[in-house]
Amino acid sequence: MTKPAPFSPFETLVDQKTALSLLQQAVSGADDGELFLERRRSEVLSYDDGRVRTASYNASEGFGLRAVRGETAGYAHSTEISESALRRAVETARLAVGDGGGTLADTPKSSNRKFYGDDDPITEATFPVKIDTLQDIDAYARGLDARVVQVSATIAASLQEVVILRPEGTSVTDTRPMARLNVSVILEENGRRESGGVGAGGRHGLSDLIKPEFWKSQVQEALRIAQVNLKAIPAPAGVMDVALGNGWPGILLHEAIGHGLEGDFNRKKSSAFAGLMGQRIAAPGVTVLDDGTIPDRRGSLTVDDEGTPSAKNVLIDDGILVGYMQDRQNARLMGVEPTGNGRRESYAHAPMPRMTNTYMLGGNAEPESIVADVKDGIYAVGFGGGQVDITNGKFVFSCTEAYRVKNGKVGDPIKGATLIGDGATALRQIRAIGNDMALDPGMGNCGKAGQWVPVGVGQPTLLIGGLTVGGAAA
Repeated sequence: MTKPAPFSPFETLVDQKTALSLLQQAVSGADDGELFLERRRSEVLSYDDGRVRTASYNASEGFGLRAVRGETAGYAHSTEISESALRRAVETARLAVGDGGGTLADTPKSSNRKFYGDDDPITEATFPVKIDTLQDIDAYARGLDARVVQVSATIAASLQEVVILRPEGTSVTDTRPMARLNVSVILEENGRRESGGVGAGGRHGLSDLIKPEFWKSQVQEALRIAQVNLKAIPAPAGVMDVALGNGWPGILLHEAIGHGLEGDFNRKKSSAFAGLMGQRIAAPGVTVLDDGTIPDRRGSLTVDDEGTPSAKNVLIDDGILVGYMQDRQNARLMGVEPTGNGRRESYAHAPMPRMTNTYMLGGNAEPESIVADVKDGIYAVGFGGGQVDITNGKFVFSCTEAYRVKNGKVGDPIKGATLIGDGATALRQIRAIGNDMALDPGMGNCGKAGQWVPVGVGQPTLLIGGLTVGGAAA
């Protein structure tokens, strides 16, 4: 596939001076605003049950124009990048400005740091090579275990190119690659079927993901999880201690705590953590960061979708709440600095405070000793879907791989376990923090207000006391 020319909308689609003049008209008397231009290309190939299930290629481009006054934002977007479309967008965006009276916010600070390359992952392998890889994955999985009845594998790659024009005339560009490989298998034995799945990826090329030595390790891990679940017994139910594995289980931290530390929820006082800045909200030793500057990670950004450089932000320091994640609008209304967390799904969406890579720092405990301290509980190392109520922090998460623990001994795998609790209580009930902090393998997506963005999570092994485990009654 031929690599397209770089996205240069001010050279090929609309005059930059004209675009700037129209943007300035839109934000006259406003507090803030920007012109966000985007081109995105994506490819998804899925192989399921012995045949190609999906082979899609999508290309899109467009712009979003925003004018912000106080708590109100006027937003207009179009798939057509042209002067006439911009003029129509100005009329819509200005509806939020009214009679004006605002003072235009300062320009975001500039940065020369980049946290990923700009090569297009889609072009790193030909279509036949990708299809052959998916077929090889299917054959390899079936050859490892005669009980395999279904194999699903997906190769996905995309490239997002953005240009952000600010009212003072500065522009910021960012080219954002993404690649991902997912594998899942289903085993059947004596009429019982169980599954196992894995995923990996990040803001990097596709070539490393489709190397045989890598995808074979992914297939083996998916198969191992399915084999474990095939032996699983019904989960117990009740309030008990829970040991959480490192890495991907940080998705619980992301949902139960992270969303509650986003600026908009706290400005509106709808978060369970609103008004608690400077207070202890977690057990001693708990330090939580949101860091968009980790090279090549799925949630990383060189600049956010408002043009603010990404940052490494401490949210909880040794149990004390010290920061929220902010976009420009909410930061201004709360009298603090933006943190580089203004994110949007695409040009068709207005930005809002969102997480990037959210994780808890490691402690001093050995992981084995943490599990050994569980007298009667479970050890959860894999999670599927979950949900949280931001207003009270209550969460429900389903486990995809978990084990019964009694008197410090890991016993039978269990199925059907759900973890139920609330973020504020769970933070205070962390009893041990492992020295094995790890980030997830690169498969997270986060939904908020109908927008989806890629994110990263991470944590060390943890021991949390007194979580409710939903399952079959013991």
